[in-house]
Formats: sequence, structure tokens, C-alpha cells
Amino acid sequence: MTYTRKVGFMVQDNCKNKLFEKADRYKERIDAVRPLTEREIKNLEEYFKIGLTYSSNAIEGNTLTLSETKVLLEDGLTVGGKPIRDYYEAIGHGNAFDYMLSLAIKQDAPITEEQILKIHKLFYTLVDEGDAGIYRKERVFITGTEYIPPAPDKVPAAMKEFIVCMKTISGTVHPIEYASLVHKGFVDVHPFIDGNGRTARLLMNLVLIQAGYGIAIIPPIRRGEYIDALRISQSGKKLDNKPFLCLIAECVIETQKDYCRLLGLPVKDNGLIKSRIIEPEIKKTKEPER
Repeated sequence: MTYTRKVGFMVQDNCKNKLFEKADRYKERIDAVRPLTEREIKNLEEYFKIGLTYSSNAIEGNTLTLSETKVLLEDGLTVGGKPIRDYYEAIGHGNAFDYMLSLAIKQDAPITEEQILKIHKLFYTLVDEGDAGIYRKERVFITGTEYIPPAPDKVPAAMKEFIVCMKTISGTVHPIEYASLVHKGFVDVHPFIDGNGRTARLLMNLVLIQAGYGIAIIPPIRRGEYIDALRISQSGKKLDNKPFLCLIAECVIETQKDYCRLLGLPVKDNGLIKSRIIEPEIKKTKEPER
């Protein structure tokens, strides 16, 4: 099975299209008040940096709360009793987020291997400098799915194919669908020993920001749906991307509502998603990263 086959079919679905249309309407509402002031831009960047760092890490079992993540990133202060790795992950993700934003300025620039390696290196250096920004040399297995990522010796070629495939798809589908496929295609390859999920979510948000959308924050409370949607997209003879694309579109819409709320714009909530960046009241466990 080739990498291109694993990307799956382009989805033509009324539910998906309605979500994309709704996201576009929110985008138009936000675009209408641009350009924002430097202070507004900085405040929004810091708000979503904290939100994405907290949520993306929490999905993978990090125990820092949203408020603890905020204090760490803004003031450099830690809370006793938490694993040192959790702090390293938050600091690293914050650094990788800043780099991702610097790349997003170039709206038409394609994703490159060099960028991917640097994002992972920034995120993972404090956790394990030896494996940071380096393709894995070991096999990895993903809990909860029958899908098996490429063997270590196949990873470099699979990543090159991923880059070419994403460049080919770019501009042929809706930007949210493209960003979702970037995420899915990257985790299909699973090129690093750890940190693949967080790197994938940063790449997805790089694409969304380049296209003028708000970032997609996947609330930890939706972790189960997120993992199931990825599993469905990787399983069976006929790959089904619809659940994953719809989930990402819903998360983009919810973040856009946050943008509107922060900018004082009207927000009409039809009950699509009830939660924003909320801390889940569930036991966090450490599993191989999606």
C-alpha cells in the first residue's frame, strides 16, 4: 500500500461542507475587522499559544492544568509535585508554537522537511535531546488501532512522499480539509519516536493560519472522539476521513467563536460544540502519542 493510498479519499459530504461553510462565515466576520492592532495580535497569539499548548499536551497525558501552563509560559513559574517532563513538554511546545507562527507569515510557502524537523526539535529537545528533530530508528506501535506505521528504514522515503503528496493536494480542496489531511498524513508516517501528535497539530495549525483561519484546538474532553476518528481514517479497505475532517472543522469553528468573543464580535452558537478549552474531569494516562 502506497503512502498516497493511505491519505484516503477526498471527502464529498454535505455535513462536512456545511461545517466548512460555517467556518467560512466566521472567517468573513473576523476578516471584516482586520487589520488588528499590534496589541490585539499579541494578545490573541498569547491566548491561543497557552490554549493549544495545554490542550495538545493534555491529550497526550500531560498533567499540567490550563492555569499552570499559563503561569509557566508567561512567568516561568512551576508548581511543585508535577513531573519535570510535563514542564519540559509545555516549554518546548511554547517554543515550537512561536516558530510555527513565524512560518505562518509566508502564506504561500509549502511545508518542508526542514520545518518539520525544527518544530519537533524545538518541542522535544528538553525531553530528550538525542531524539529531538531526528527520524526514529525503532518501530512504533499505536495503541487502539491495527494500523502499523512504516518501518524505520522506510520513514525518510515516506516523509518525502508525504511532502510531495501534500504539495499536490494543496489548493485542490478546502483549506480546513487540507489542514486535516496534513495532520492525518503526518501521523500515518509517525516519523518520530515520540511527539508525533503534537507536531501534527502544530503543522495542521500552520496550514490553517496561512489560509487565514483560526487555529484548531482539540479539547482534551474530545480525546476519545479524536483518537477514534484517526483510527477510522487508518483502518479498513475503504478509508473514511469524514469523521476526522468533521471533528477538525468543528474545532476550527469553536476557536473562531473564541476569536469573535475576544474581539467583541457577535457570536451565534447553535449548540454545535458546548465546550472550549476546558480541563477534562478524566484520568489522564500516558499512551503512545497519536
